[in-house]
Amino acid sequence: MDEVTSTKTSPSSNQEVSNDESSLWRYVTKVEKPAGASVKSGGNTYFKCNYCGVVYMGSYSRVKAHLLKIPNKGIKPCPKVTPSHRLEMQQMYDNVENGKLERERRSQIPLPPPPPGRGPIPISQFRRHERSDSTNPIDGKRRKVAVNNTLEKAYQNNARHELDSTIARMFYTAGLPFNFARNPYYRNSYAYAATHSIPGYVPPGYNALRTTLLQKERAHVEGLLKPIKDFWLENGVSIVSDGWSDPHRRPLINIMAVSDGGPVFIKAIDGSGEFKDKHYIAGVLKDAIKEIGHEKVVQVITDNASVMKAAGSLIETKNTEKNEVTYEECSWITRIGDDASFIRVFIMNHSMRLAMFNEFCPLKLLQVADTRFASVVVMLKRLKEDDVGKAQKVKDLILSDLWWDNVDYILEFTAPIYDMLRMADTDKPCLHLMYEMWDSMIEKVKAVIYRHEGLEDDQHCSFWSVVYDILIDRWTKNCTPLHCLAHSLNPKYYSNEWLSENPKRVAPHRDYEISMERSKCLDRYFEDVNELSVVKFEFAAFSGGRFPSPAALTDRWILQPLVWWQYHGTAFPTLQTLALKLLGQPCSSSCAERNWSTYKFIHSLKRNKMAPARADDLVYVHSNLRLLSRRNKEYIHTATKMWDIGGDSWNESDIH
Repeated sequence: MDEVTSTKTSPSSNQEVSNDESSLWRYVTKVEKPAGASVKSGGNTYFKCNYCGVVYMGSYSRVKAHLLKIPNKGIKPCPKVTPSHRLEMQQMYDNVENGKLERERRSQIPLPPPPPGRGPIPISQFRRHERSDSTNPIDGKRRKVAVNNTLEKAYQNNARHELDSTIARMFYTAGLPFNFARNPYYRNSYAYAATHSIPGYVPPGYNALRTTLLQKERAHVEGLLKPIKDFWLENGVSIVSDGWSDPHRRPLINIMAVSDGGPVFIKAIDGSGEFKDKHYIAGVLKDAIKEIGHEKVVQVITDNASVMKAAGSLIETKNTEKNEVTYEECSWITRIGDDASFIRVFIMNHSMRLAMFNEFCPLKLLQVADTRFASVVVMLKRLKEDDVGKAQKVKDLILSDLWWDNVDYILEFTAPIYDMLRMADTDKPCLHLMYEMWDSMIEKVKAVIYRHEGLEDDQHCSFWSVVYDILIDRWTKNCTPLHCLAHSLNPKYYSNEWLSENPKRVAPHRDYEISMERSKCLDRYFEDVNELSVVKFEFAAFSGGRFPSPAALTDRWILQPLVWWQYHGTAFPTLQTLALKLLGQPCSSSCAERNWSTYKFIHSLKRNKMAPARADDLVYVHSNLRLLSRRNKEYIHTATKMWDIGGDSWNESDIH
């Protein structure tokens, strides 16, 4: 006789349940009570499993537990249900239960608020919040079923779709850019919530986000930056400063620290009510040096604001005759630039011409601000990409072969200058490369001009003389003893491979100008006479190639300068300490300038009531988290790559 079992926990039920509501009944056969069967307690429904043939007694919950092999339900799991059949039954059961929840959700109409003076309307005891095993749809004693089966967790498709729709609505209603979906912190927050059971959790509110959590996150970011700051004493740091005005026209001064470990945002100073002359700027920079530590600071880099350029303007006014010669030789470049600007204005002011331009040209024909370097060159490059037959009214100009030849000539001889500026306009350590880059750039510009003019190297060219004077004047203004000292400490410039590339090249210790500027820098840096004497002997040994290891000679050309000093510099300990500080420094304020985009993003017209102190905290957290994330490999190779690049699309070149 077939085995008959029972359980004390199975509820009694005399009510038949339809197969639509209890789909698993189709996999068993209801039978009459077997003769002689002993029943201890439980229901009066007997069923025979269609797979194993065993007769059991109980409700639909026992049918489910038997077929789906749910443990601890007082019934033996069916040993003959295959995994594929079990999966099919699980899907069928989930679909029925999800349909019940959906019908219940639609039927839950919110009750009106209670009249004044009365308490809240009690919630009906029949309102169901969790799925139940009971077959009675109005049973008030429904029990919450623990979802232990992994398949039940894996097939919650309706819940997944609903969550996707809710997140999408957040994007659409708040106007969030779609590239925000690449933000690793956005992704991690949902992943954390999905893997941790936090009943009753409510996301942080308005006040918590702007006060306590903001201060907590700033402290967290400071902890993340500590390993970088710890290396500043050994490797040195550059203070970079730039000025800007926020949406309220408040003058702000941006202070950042840049080292071999990358840029770090320090603070943004509100200069409202201050007369921003050279004395005020000097005081701001002194405070920044004091905050970071004067023993860590190698150099200070500022922008080209009017207060910084005042001294240069006074020098330019002393030699009016020279300015007239310069204008006479270079005025044709201005005219070409003005013509390009005229064409740009014409196209931008006519919608049909602009539509044609945008269809065929990959670059937007936007005005390039004069404060950006090489603004005329950038404008000519963008115009060069266009089809010259688009604008009828400017046809005569843009179809002139002579005009386009001049455009090509300008782009050709300014290309070395542009490339050098682009190389310098990065956060990468390049202080030790600038002197050589300027020398090479001047030689390349001369070669282009002389080739275009059809002249030999020993012949005179008035245009080149003017360009050469401009470049030398700019280099004289920008070059500091620090550039010469960093150039002198680059092992590459003493190698035979580098010297043999150009017969005019000489090693740094044989160049008179570099040697004089290097001596000035060392005299200022080493105030102690004994230390100065030691470093002079060490530099003489270094420049003369007197190394304890023969590999140090060949590695001068192979290894990066910092790597060479870390590996071979122990023979010159004093000079090694100085080299590790200098060879990791940048030479421009580009990181501070780019940071204003972050400040404008944080303190926008939509958030223009934000206090400067809170804006400073937000920029500090936002900027430094972005800068830290770019040091990880995940920034390039995972789903969150390029997450802080604006827009819905990006190019691989943007990361550089």
